Amino acid sequence: MSHAYPLARNVTEALDPAARGARTRTEAEKLAGGLVVESLHTEWLSVSEEEAAAKMAGTADALTHGFLQRYEDDKGAPVLAVSYWRLVDPAKAKKAAKPKKPAPVAEPKADEADHTDDLYFRSGRTKPGRRKRFVDPNQLDLFEPNEG
Repeated sequence: MSHAYPLARNVTEALDPAARGARTRTEAEKLAGGLVVESLHTEWLSVSEEEAAAKMAGTADALTHGFLQRYEDDKGAPVLAVSYWRLVDPAKAKKAAKPKKPAPVAEPKADEADHTDDLYFRSGRTKPGRRKRFVDPNQLDLFEPNEG
C-alpha cells in the first residue's frame, strides 16, 4: 500500500483525524480547495510515550496511511515524523514563487588568482598509474620438458 499524506496548513491540522489525504501532488492540488500546495513537508515532534501512542492510534485510518512515523532519539525518547502536503494562501504562494536574483559572483583579484602551475596537470601526474601484473619467474618450472 502506498503512502497518503494529509492536506494541512500546519502540523496540528495534519494530525487531525478529519484531514483529507492525497497520495500524489496532483491529487493534493485537486483537493486543496482554492489553496496552493507548497510542498510535501515533514516536521519532527518530540513527544512522551503516552502522546506518541495516542497520536499513532488516532491516525491509523487507511485514508492517510504512512504519513506518521515513529523514531527514537539518542536517549530512547519517541520522536514522530509527520509528513503532510503543506497548504498556503495564494497570495503568500505568489510571493514565494517570484524568482530571486542570483547573488553576484565576485571575480578573484589578480593577487588572489590560482597559482597552480602546469607541471601539476601534465599527463600522468594526476591519473592513477596502471599496475604491472606480477609475473612469477618460476611459473614455467611447473611443467617438465617433454621427453618424447
